Amino acid sequence: MTGRARIAIVGAGLIGRAWAIVFARAGHSVKLYDADAAALERSEAILETSLADLKVAGLLDEAAVAVRARIARADTLAGAVGDAEYVQENIGEHLAAKRTLFAELDRLTAPETILASSTSGLPASQWSDGLAGRARCLVAHPVNPPHLVPLVEVSPAPWTAPEVVARTLALHEAAGQVPILVRKEIPGFILNRLQGALLAEAFRLYADGYVSTEDLDKTVRDGLGLRWSFMGPFETIDLNAPGGIADYCSRYGSTYYELARQQAPQRWDDALVRRLEAERRQKLPISKVAERAVWRDRRLMQLIAHKRKAGQDS
Repeated sequence: MTGRARIAIVGAGLIGRAWAIVFARAGHSVKLYDADAAALERSEAILETSLADLKVAGLLDEAAVAVRARIARADTLAGAVGDAEYVQENIGEHLAAKRTLFAELDRLTAPETILASSTSGLPASQWSDGLAGRARCLVAHPVNPPHLVPLVEVSPAPWTAPEVVARTLALHEAAGQVPILVRKEIPGFILNRLQGALLAEAFRLYADGYVSTEDLDKTVRDGLGLRWSFMGPFETIDLNAPGGIADYCSRYGSTYYELARQQAPQRWDDALVRRLEAERRQKLPISKVAERAVWRDRRLMQLIAHKRKAGQDS
């Protein structure tokens, strides 16, 4: 795929709409489909609002209406994917449903069309093994929402063709995303396993009475998260000792080993979840969650704009 490509987005929910923006603002033509006609209808106004917000934040290089014009609504699956060069699937995390859908996609698309899934944890081998075109199937797992958080985890099955992997990585990089290659299949891929490790310890520290939900969030938001917004954990520790990463490991490796031995995960049982829910609802009523999500997205836009400017200045 060079230049402008024909992209099909299957699933018009939060992730699907964001993918449509990602590819349309990169100049590609996009067809958006959902089996639920009401979801497809709702996506119309939401897309326009999201694009307007991006324009205000300085994150669109052209008029919002020009980007919106590249996103067309498709009323049937065949109409969405029939001429697509790349398909991004975004249905729920149900293995049987994915197997059924990808069998349809394999039948409806040209042999060279790439078939990608946004799945958060199901390796491609689990839903593509029986397909005639399984060599063109892989995972392209985004971070929510992908039009604001650019990481994409590209995770092929053992039988995915190397050329398909290379084309997928190139497509996402050219669209302004930050793709990484998951070299071997693993449930949850990379990001969710890292997030899961942090959540496991967060739940344990809260459950055992060491910290409140608010103070734990502050620890990440006003501590770890400040560095992690522009550096990863390996670069962080490389800069945190005079002699670099080897020096850091020599100084603190034993300490972290002992901490890891103590970090047994905590089950998210009903009683624990009720306690967490009560604390969070004191901080944020459930009626305000959607409003706060909009606030989050606009803060992300500001951060992205800052990072772009910082990158240009450096």
